[in-house]
Amino acid sequence: MVAHVLRLRLALVAGALRGERLVRSVLAVLVTAAITVAVCLAVLGLGSAPLPTARAIIVFSAAAAFLAFFLGPMLTGTQDQLDPRRFAPFGVDEKRMPWILALASLVSVPSTALLVVHAFFVAVSITVGRIAWPVAVLAGLVGVISTALIARIGMAISAIALPERRSRELTVLFWIPIIVVAFPVAAYVSSMEWNGHVPDGVAAVTAAVGFTPLAAPQAFLFHVAAGEVGAAWGSGLIAVATLAGILALWAYLVRRMLTTTERPYAARERSGLGWFSVLPANAFGAVAARSLVYWMRDRRYIVNILIVPIAGVLTVFPLMVAGVPPWAAALVPVPLMALFFGWLPHNDVAYDSTALWVHIASGVRGLPDRLGRLVPVLLVSIPVLAIAVSVTLAFVGKWELLLPLIGVAAALLLTGLGMSSIASVIAPYAVSRPGDSPFQQPQRSSSHGSWGAAGTFVGALVFSIPTLWLFVLTVVDGDRHAPATFWTGVITGVLVLFGGAAIGGAIFERSGARLMEFAETT
Repeated sequence: MVAHVLRLRLALVAGALRGERLVRSVLAVLVTAAITVAVCLAVLGLGSAPLPTARAIIVFSAAAAFLAFFLGPMLTGTQDQLDPRRFAPFGVDEKRMPWILALASLVSVPSTALLVVHAFFVAVSITVGRIAWPVAVLAGLVGVISTALIARIGMAISAIALPERRSRELTVLFWIPIIVVAFPVAAYVSSMEWNGHVPDGVAAVTAAVGFTPLAAPQAFLFHVAAGEVGAAWGSGLIAVATLAGILALWAYLVRRMLTTTERPYAARERSGLGWFSVLPANAFGAVAARSLVYWMRDRRYIVNILIVPIAGVLTVFPLMVAGVPPWAAALVPVPLMALFFGWLPHNDVAYDSTALWVHIASGVRGLPDRLGRLVPVLLVSIPVLAIAVSVTLAFVGKWELLLPLIGVAAALLLTGLGMSSIASVIAPYAVSRPGDSPFQQPQRSSSHGSWGAAGTFVGALVFSIPTLWLFVLTVVDGDRHAPATFWTGVITGVLVLFGGAAIGGAIFERSGARLMEFAETT
């Protein structure tokens, strides 16, 4: 059985180099080979680097590879070619199958690249770190098997818990938290000035990550090389326990997939519904899905989304010309972008045009309507602001302003959304119709829409005054006001957001006829 599965695995790998996907497969193999060679050369170069520097780079790289192997199949929807459920009709041994498939997981292009990189790392640790080769080889094998098998676990979890046909909308939802977390961390690490030694913050994080399942085998070798016996025992036990836990989890998942018949996925017939098949099947989910379809396809919305980051960045140049210090001018775009993002949906009822009747005729309550319309703005603004905050702080070099800047952005964004929820039902004004140029503005018979747009700006700024004031104190007096700035901004923003949505929802329920008349006549 073992030989049969391994031959099948090799046949699948060779089969990828034939047929319609030949060019794509060859390019993927060549890119993987190039990256592997570059990483191996970098590992060899670390042989002459100081031990703390080599430890930080290797531990972080190993942790990133472990997470990438685990999360990659979930994010991309990669299917396991040797899915255990495909062997169920053949009456395979449930106890032996997990170990057979675990061995077969090492026969793949990514696993081969991982094995080669670990081989170079083990060789460098033996020659430079003066580590006994059996110990180094054993640690390398533990790291390779753990990382390769965690990818199979990610595929199994994706096959069990996620739809078979992954929609791009669901993939977008998976990528958003990755961007929000990974980009600031990468910007923080890259902005540090090493000056020939590892910064204290990086050293502390490296030590902590070395005692986690992410990079315990690699940290073990560095502890041995540095003569840190106690730390070596700790990271070594964690590495062995991690491998044992991964093997036990893999055995459980294989047995479950071999013995459990999954209930047919109820939304399989709805696979072409896009956002409607991803979001909850209620009024909030329906409104949010419809709004997302509009925001992603209607060029009027797309232009608004593109203008906000551009406008935020362009404000830096006039400030610098006026004599404002570069670090102070760099702090302006993030709050300005947050304010504009919160202001965007202040007239979303008018952008609906005659499609507004769907909400009114179906009897949608006001609160789900107001909150559902804010989902597209949040999905776009949160990643953009996360990137903008990290780039700003990397340029300024003052990472102690991270929490205060997040608080300011949260206050301006969320209070703007709350005020927009009220303004869009109180004072909508005419805009270009669907299909028209987004820069074409129709004539307006009244000016009440202008105070709605201005009121959103003013209201967001007024509610954010305490947060802005604390932020100024943080910049001037130090980071002792940082926690207060963060929590003031977040709490103020959340309260105004839900308060504005509730008020706007109540007005929406009582103003259906007026809003329909507006949509029909403008």
